Amino acid sequence: MVDLSLTREQDEMREFAREFARREIRPVAARYDRSGEMPWPVLEKANEVGLLSFGLPETYGGGGVPGGLVGLTNFVVMEELAWGCAAIATTIGSSIYAAGPILALGTEEQRRRYIPLFCDQSAVRLGAVCITEPQGGSDVAAMRTTYTKDGDTYVLDGTKCFITNGGIADVHIVFAVDRPGAGWPGMAAFIVEKGTPGLDMGKVEEKLGVRASHTAEVVLDGCRIPAECRLGGSGSSDDGGVPAGPTGSTGSGGGLGGANPLMLLQYSRLTYAATAVGLARAAYEYALDYACVRESFGEPIVRHQAIAHKLADMAMQVDAARLLLWRAGWMVDTWHPLSRGEGSMAKCFAGDVAVSVTQEALQILGGHGYMRDHPLEKWYRDAKVYQIWEGTNEIQRGIVARAISSSRS
Repeated sequence: MVDLSLTREQDEMREFAREFARREIRPVAARYDRSGEMPWPVLEKANEVGLLSFGLPETYGGGGVPGGLVGLTNFVVMEELAWGCAAIATTIGSSIYAAGPILALGTEEQRRRYIPLFCDQSAVRLGAVCITEPQGGSDVAAMRTTYTKDGDTYVLDGTKCFITNGGIADVHIVFAVDRPGAGWPGMAAFIVEKGTPGLDMGKVEEKLGVRASHTAEVVLDGCRIPAECRLGGSGSSDDGGVPAGPTGSTGSGGGLGGANPLMLLQYSRLTYAATAVGLARAAYEYALDYACVRESFGEPIVRHQAIAHKLADMAMQVDAARLLLWRAGWMVDTWHPLSRGEGSMAKCFAGDVAVSVTQEALQILGGHGYMRDHPLEKWYRDAKVYQIWEGTNEIQRGIVARAISSSRS
């Protein structure tokens, strides 16, 4: 028997997140979209009630929910927050972007030093993961940001782009190579704290959508950090350390070893899939409500087959995207490897669904949907990025194709 029911705790978390989205997020979403400012008051309220750290282990002061950062409970919560506003949900989730790599790849000393920062409910602390580069994009192996060992320090040089919380994060996780073009064997990750000399914010991006989420370049120019800030330890690339699990609950705490950012991305992109589902669901529900009250030719337009079929397709797409995501969440919770690219499947499909559903919802509203009197035009703009960030959907399809074909060879 397959049981898709949520536990009582998950149901309570879902209702709590939904009420928070209804009360604190939706009323201000349009204002922050117009201004492009960080929603600090919302972040502070979310932090006070534990929404910034519920997925982190209790050991370090977090909420300790089952599955941690990449389990089903996290997906349920993030869907509800994105139902409120995908951009603000992204900003809330971004407070712990740096926590994932530290939990998965860091030493116990690094975890105990940094993870409690993200669990402090008296102060909002932001994280950033710096992988993407201007000339590389999805080609992570072509990374040019370099690290050089100099005594008991490392020196980082290079530029990262399209970084969420770039330059304003309290903790940046910077991926670099020991020489340009070295690829995975020469790659390492470093913990760089806010205010470190040589770490600067470059261009702040003006975006089509998700405008309440800060995106900027991160410029590293002779950025010198202590050797203990190398993720996994100063000798991590040489000692064959085994990375921890995605929630940081097992493993030796060694360094990257033979791992690369794509291992982490296969898990982290699941959270993006969850927010895409929440965005799509918001658009579907809004269009359905509108179609039930908007009359044309003497009856509600929901009774017109052209509209009814659109809504039926939207409902099926949202549910199918959620099921792909929940399947991946179940696999993570039960320690099944994502060997067929299940993370990529969920992110790719949910991203396509977000674009398709918001587009069709806007079409159902017609001219009204195109105007800012309704939230559809914002949701339509927000949706597009889900086909791009955390690896474009073209890249996701390539990952899935390689995974399914390798299983046959």
